[in-house]
Amino acid sequence: MSDTYMDLAARLEDSFPEIENEIILDLRENNEDYMALLNKISGIENENAFIGQALNGSGEVHLTAEEHKVLTEYLRLRFNLDDMERLQIYFRGHTDAVAYLKKIKAL
Repeated sequence: MSDTYMDLAARLEDSFPEIENEIILDLRENNEDYMALLNKISGIENENAFIGQALNGSGEVHLTAEEHKVLTEYLRLRFNLDDMERLQIYFRGHTDAVAYLKKIKAL
């Protein structure tokens, strides 16, 4: 390969944390459903210190039936938030691919 060749896949992989951050910021600024879900999750975290202990602590954790219910709901909401983020990344990949193909005049 020539010295001027730049591996696009490797560059994108190296830049992924920045790209992901940009996508998340865009969701926060432009998607009301995403922000409502994020706020609900934050509220649950703030009202229930045991969630941080259960997810980030070490050693045994004992939950009451009510705490277990709250934790289950919290995890369900987190999975929904993650799904929204993955979907946005998926669509961003498509739009970036189309833009790239247009740039190289393949479309």
